Amino acid sequence: MKDHHVPAVAAEPAATIFDKILAGQIPCHRVYEDDHVLAFLDVGPLSPGHTLVIPKERKAFLHELSDEAGAAIGRALPRIARAVIEATGATDYNVLQNNGAAAHQAVFHVHFHVIPRRGAQGLEIGWAPRSIDHADAADLAGRLRALLGQSD
Repeated sequence: MKDHHVPAVAAEPAATIFDKILAGQIPCHRVYEDDHVLAFLDVGPLSPGHTLVIPKERKAFLHELSDEAGAAIGRALPRIARAVIEATGATDYNVLQNNGAAAHQAVFHVHFHVIPRRGAQGLEIGWAPRSIDHADAADLAGRLRALLGQSD
């Protein structure tokens, strides 16, 4: 008997703590909300003012978001960053967004961290840059342009 391949349907992500926050089942220190975005203080902050910005659309990874949800996050992030730096007095900050367990994502609902940097408080980053291979980079850039509908 021959197996008939049935295309896999993308599974709805498992419920997260953010679903409970969005549903009002868990309280949060809300700082911003509109039809598509919610921002609230992180309960385990790296520094005072550490704010989480989430889409109300329930997706685990950034690449899964609709263009509308992505645009809404993009509109909200600068406003929230301005408020965080003004409220905290910080002049430096990080915006962090992780996708997947290997990239240190702990809650599988898209979220951005706005993390003020004041003295030793804030995000510590290890960075190990490598040299670029220009032939490989030209090939990769061409493939990316094609996928994004951009001409050479």
